[in-house]
Amino acid sequence: MPRKARTKSESGIYHIILRGINHQDIFLDDEDKRRLMEILENYKEIC
Repeated sequence: MPRKARTKSESGIYHIILRGINHQDIFLDDEDKRRLMEILENYKEIC
């Protein structure tokens, strides 16, 4: 059975969790982390 669609928060505030499989590192270096934050900033503007 498919899960229910996410509802949009009225406050516009969301908690995002990023985890690697078996607690592996997600970011190889600071540049990886910086790039992800840049992408999230762009989507924040769109949403």
